[in-house]
Amino acid sequence: MAAGIAGGMALAACGETKPQASGSAAQMSAAIAAAEAARPHSGRTVTASLTPQQSQIDLGGPIVRTLAFGNTIPGPLIRARIGDELVVTVSNRLDNPTSVHWHGITLRNDMDGAEPATPNIPAGQDFTYRFSVPDSGTYWAHPHTGLDEDTGLYLPFIVDDPSEGNYDAEWIVVLDDWTDGVGKSPQQLYAELTAPNKPSMPTMSTTPTTSTTSTTSTTSSTSTTSTTSTTSTTSNTSATSTSPTTSTTATPGASGVSVGRSDLLGGDAGDIAYPYYLINGRIPNAPTTFNAKPGQRIRIRFINTGSDTAFRVALAGHSMTVTHTDGYPVVPTQVDALLIGMAERYDVIVTAADGVFPLVALAEGKNDLARALLSTGAGSPPDPGFQPIELTKRVGTIQMFTATTPVNLGRPEPNLNLPVLLGGNMTQYSWTINGEPYSKTNPLHVRQGQRPTITFDNPTMMYHPIHLHGHTFQMLKADGSPGARKDTIIVLPSQRLLAVLVADNPGTWVMHCHNTYHQFAGMMTRLDYVF
Repeated sequence: MAAGIAGGMALAACGETKPQASGSAAQMSAAIAAAEAARPHSGRTVTASLTPQQSQIDLGGPIVRTLAFGNTIPGPLIRARIGDELVVTVSNRLDNPTSVHWHGITLRNDMDGAEPATPNIPAGQDFTYRFSVPDSGTYWAHPHTGLDEDTGLYLPFIVDDPSEGNYDAEWIVVLDDWTDGVGKSPQQLYAELTAPNKPSMPTMSTTPTTSTTSTTSTTSSTSTTSTTSTTSTTSNTSATSTSPTTSTTATPGASGVSVGRSDLLGGDAGDIAYPYYLINGRIPNAPTTFNAKPGQRIRIRFINTGSDTAFRVALAGHSMTVTHTDGYPVVPTQVDALLIGMAERYDVIVTAADGVFPLVALAEGKNDLARALLSTGAGSPPDPGFQPIELTKRVGTIQMFTATTPVNLGRPEPNLNLPVLLGGNMTQYSWTINGEPYSKTNPLHVRQGQRPTITFDNPTMMYHPIHLHGHTFQMLKADGSPGARKDTIIVLPSQRLLAVLVADNPGTWVMHCHNTYHQFAGMMTRLDYVF
């Protein structure tokens, strides 16, 4: 029944019968080329080379063998300005196909880095991605092959806007959950998640929560100016010894069950308790340190590259002013902490106090954390498990933010709907969109220039961060007013969210849950332009 309804609604989105295939390939190619030509072009070219390969990486003590872009985690920062042409040659030194998906960039369809739009790069071969970058913001890149995203194959990608210079320093903060090389491999974890006889539910221990149920947004990245340090310090911070979430006593690496609960996430906090949680590739005992001066305005770009973990992030002794969600400006909003789902990005501004302060990323509902340090003066660091009081105060979630007027997408067309019904069975570990796994998907259809409403509907027991390639959409608040611009949105259990989409980037685009294991198990569909 669900599949039939989804199929009918997908066709209804176009308001007519199935499109004719005759001549559509040529029309699609011409439309993609025209969209690329219409984007801004600065005349500048940014070149880069990436080498996906097996590497040994130091996480700050543990030495892991994993997949990486070269010999660092995260991979090398790529930076461009609006209108630049990006030319990136990827030399695949893995023994399996790979790709590079440019997450959040409104780019030409055949350069997206995800099948079927872009073929994967065979083992031992090279491929050059070439496209213009039309929008400023905080983005990132990762493969779209198998479970490879739950390795070290990721990097920050920043597109600068010269008019956004009202800050003194920039700190790119990349969050990750880590198992490869120290715990079970992603393939072993997936085998456990899909096993007929899963492990029994771990013992639950309930601790107080001060959070309210809501959805989240995102922030960005890693810092080229940060240095690695294990002797950094902190002062003038307040702490709490009580975990702000409900979590389990499961041992690291446990899988096949919910590992904890979170009010912010509407219940289950995930499937996997990871051995480590990282900021900029380092464990909490060996954090990176970002050096600044008291009084400086620091733009922090947060990026959550995790596969199964939402993070609640706070900087001890500081409030944060949220300025961007998924690359797009919002009305500045002050918070003490942010909930950041997988693949989301947030930009914030903080005014640095005097001392050394831990930036703490609590693995939401998992009773563990990642951390880095901000150093502006003398002090001594707290214990690696320190949790600042800010984590329990004003927690920023997506409903709190509104895009600025210049980036509003306007109102959707009436009676034009794209249904995104999320489904799943935890026992069988099967996940679907509109009643079907990706192998059987009935794509959604749009025509260029349409302005449909996307209806995200989640009747499952878990939250799902849903990402649409090649586009952003604008959330609609409960009263119908415009919200934040996003390319990835957390949809909580039993929640329905509405967003407006402007169909202005022709091609064949995938839409999927950004929990790596849900996506691999089938929670993916396509948005196809028709002519």
